[in-house]
Amino acid sequence: METITILIADDHAVLRSGLKALLSNTSRFQVIGEAGDGWETIRLAEALRPDVIVLDLSMPGPSGAQCIKEIRQRSLPCHILVLTMHDEDDYIREIMLAGADGFVPKRSADTELITGINKVASGQKYLNEAASQVLLASLLRNPALGSSGQDPYLTLSAREREVLRLLAQGHTNPEIAQMLSISPKTVDTYRSRVMQKLNLQKRSELVAYALSKKLLPSSM
Repeated sequence: METITILIADDHAVLRSGLKALLSNTSRFQVIGEAGDGWETIRLAEALRPDVIVLDLSMPGPSGAQCIKEIRQRSLPCHILVLTMHDEDDYIREIMLAGADGFVPKRSADTELITGINKVASGQKYLNEAASQVLLASLLRNPALGSSGQDPYLTLSAREREVLRLLAQGHTNPEIAQMLSISPKTVDTYRSRVMQKLNLQKRSELVAYALSKKLLPSSM
């Protein structure tokens, strides 16, 4: 079983120590770095290239959402799992739109963190039930319906629906291409068609849509 390397980003040293102790109980986890502010998080993400960043939202320097955006803009191969005390609707929407791979509230860290790390490290998304409901509610407030009122999901071909499901699970274009025996360029074409037909802009919106269609379990 391959080792999962982890960067812990939180401005409280005591909490970082507690998280490191918790994660050390799982043999395949290896904490390779700790960051206490936003700039250090970005620097270590680029220097260490961890598999997973466990990220707090409230740190000095760039906010958690800004850190996520910066890491995504640099195309770093890191999965980002947000661990925070904030579970209000606006926070969850913001981090998922920024490009986070999952969300775990700090109050549930002892029961959900290990599961969340394993999920995002494997390329999947991780949302607990409460976070999933927030994204679904957001989608329902802005439904991707055509002018005729017809659900645009019905306009997707069988292959487009399959690409939608795999994208929502967090698979990359090359991975999907291999699964479906097509080229990555063809996957990109299907992805563009799906996003256009469903009037979606970001992967987080695609995940929420897939959940609304019961294409994914509520806790991925």
